[in-house]
Amino acid sequence: MPGMFGEIEFDQLGLVPCVVQDFATGEVLMLAYVSTESLEMTLESGELHFHSRSRGEIWKKGETSGNFMRLRQMRYDCDGDALVAMVDPAGPACHTGQRTCFYREVLGSASPRKDAPPAQGEPHPVTYEALTELERTLRSRALERPDGSYTVKLLDDRELIAAKVEEEAEEVIRAAREESEERVAEEAADLLYHLSVLMVSRGVSQEAVLEVLNARSR
Repeated sequence: MPGMFGEIEFDQLGLVPCVVQDFATGEVLMLAYVSTESLEMTLESGELHFHSRSRGEIWKKGETSGNFMRLRQMRYDCDGDALVAMVDPAGPACHTGQRTCFYREVLGSASPRKDAPPAQGEPHPVTYEALTELERTLRSRALERPDGSYTVKLLDDRELIAAKVEEEAEEVIRAAREESEERVAEEAADLLYHLSVLMVSRGVSQEAVLEVLNARSR
């Protein structure tokens, strides 16, 4: 039983797979392997260290690129033979420059060759990614400020966005009282969009709001 990690089942090479997940968004960023030594270094330093199977050596994520990953929490699975590291990434996880290594869909339109670029519009966002993608889009609008953007108009007018949030909240309430579940979902989506714009305009991240909810549930 290797070292201090008796709850973890390392393979015959002394390694265990580690899935890396964004602490704030839940996105899966990469998969790598750790040894007892690299795991100790991760826990001691607070930054991810892995064991390279091809080179047979320990490497620190971000040592070359500067895209370090700060560990927030480490979990292991039900039978102890896999880890999940939840991290704050300092930049793209993938050496290709993509945010995540998992940027292509199986049977999708991107080239299957190694390190090929992503295909336009892929991977299609899944349900849990909706708010994260929205926040990124809103931040992009705030920086790039495209002409004629409704989002930019809202971002520039604190009174207008506050009034829109109030208006959309009232429409959700009216739909809940009088309309179908589909209409409630549509009005709630409008409210979430406008509330997200308000948050970006005030520099409040989704992560900050969700941490408040987490604290309240403890």
